[in-house]
Amino acid sequence: MLNSARGLNGCISAPHTAAALAGQAVLAKGGTAIEAMVAAAATIAVVYPHMNGIGGDGFWIVHRPGEKPVGISGCGRAAGLATPEWYATRGHGEAMPTRGPHAALTVPGTISGWQTALGLVDPARRLPLEALLEAAIGYAENGMVVTGNQADCTAAKLDGLKDVPGFAETFLVDGRPPLAGAILRQPALARTLRSLAEEGLDAYYRGPIARSHAAFLEDVGSPLRLSDFEAFAAETVEPLSVAISAGRLHNMVPPTQGASSLMILALFDKLGVTAGESFDHVHGLIEATKQAFIVRNAELGDPDHMARPATEWLSEEIIGELAARIDTKTALSWPHVAKAGDTIWMGAADRDGTVVSFIQSVFWEFGSGLTCPQTGVFFQNRGAGFSLTPGPNQIGPRRQPFHTLNPALAELSDGRVMAYGTMGGEGQPQTQSAIFTRYALFDQGLQEAVTAPRWLLGRTWGDATTTLKLEDRFDPALVAALKAAGHETEIIAAFSDMAGHAGAVVRHPSGVLEGASDPRADGAALAF
Repeated sequence: MLNSARGLNGCISAPHTAAALAGQAVLAKGGTAIEAMVAAAATIAVVYPHMNGIGGDGFWIVHRPGEKPVGISGCGRAAGLATPEWYATRGHGEAMPTRGPHAALTVPGTISGWQTALGLVDPARRLPLEALLEAAIGYAENGMVVTGNQADCTAAKLDGLKDVPGFAETFLVDGRPPLAGAILRQPALARTLRSLAEEGLDAYYRGPIARSHAAFLEDVGSPLRLSDFEAFAAETVEPLSVAISAGRLHNMVPPTQGASSLMILALFDKLGVTAGESFDHVHGLIEATKQAFIVRNAELGDPDHMARPATEWLSEEIIGELAARIDTKTALSWPHVAKAGDTIWMGAADRDGTVVSFIQSVFWEFGSGLTCPQTGVFFQNRGAGFSLTPGPNQIGPRRQPFHTLNPALAELSDGRVMAYGTMGGEGQPQTQSAIFTRYALFDQGLQEAVTAPRWLLGRTWGDATTTLKLEDRFDPALVAALKAAGHETEIIAAFSDMAGHAGAVVRHPSGVLEGASDPRADGAALAF
């Protein structure tokens, strides 16, 4: 059995060890799980820049004993100038741009999300912001060691990024992608983080940093303006939830695909599967995914422009109707248009019982690539998730784009609280379903559930095929059974990045805190 991290005083899981250590240090000082997560979020924005940054968005679910879970949506809204007409006159009449200034069209929301989350901490015990950002500033200023993951990603995506303003001077070394083991310094980003520590996080939206960003963005041709930054604030929301046999599940509201993640598990629960790692387990989750994605693809977008609220998707009537469409023996013909995405998920828990599920992203690798030389901040391309045609996801001023991001949290019937999640765009709901069912329904150990072989239906990470991808550690007999049922399968390498970088944190009723991290990433789960 694979061992997970266990302790009583604090626990954190992150896909980069530096972020986990930053969070652990805050917990060791008596900080809350929320403060530990801000420290980890700032650090991972520096040391894992191909996956996330402070020019992106972030989402939280916070669970505190005796209280309903709280959601925080740091989902940036589109620029006031961002209309189909604005894009058509600039040569984008068919599809949204994915790189460069025109792709940098939504306000980065994650910093405001940090600020809102810290507002949940008792001011009398809150640690200074300088203490939370200390590790991130140090890595940006003194340098961090480039991971193999970042090196490979930079090289693979170089053609689309090297000519985007600001990218080469920030993330290349002597004009070339850095090799694994190289030292990368980000002095401009260090200055920005230090300014935030001194002036407060609101300075990102209503201060010198915001003015620098607005001037740079307008100069290079982005539709974002200072008024867009000044108008933005993260929102506190009630997470979506659904009850299943194991307990109550929570996830984020639209425009994220959180409802899809909940639907998959609610649909699977109706199938009555009793054996993990069986054909019924894997096939059932895949077929539940298809039903959830059909609804998602047709209806998900800015919640103010959806035909019906996502809460209706989770009604007993709709779940029952969709579950009845699942053929437990035969695969539904696929494909569909998949959603890309690069992201980090992290979880934390503290000695007082607070459990946090957090996710932060710039969408594609390095987002739009557009990097402000004065601040070292590169801007997300989340607006690539918009559509130029009428519908719930059409581009428009102040609208929110479709988001693959969704942090998950479960309150299990026996009193355990489980925070879990992953990066991987289209794969996020699928990996969540695998980890949750293995741990909560079929009694696998937490680290076993994260390490076990995974599957992916559709494309992610730029892959060209829409097949059912299976890591090559699956039982050959199971793979043969899936093929016989009509699944178009493809074998991918063991511990493939394509299968996501997942993690989980559990608080047991006894007070024991447990964490697991993904061997596919560069991180750690730490508990003490």
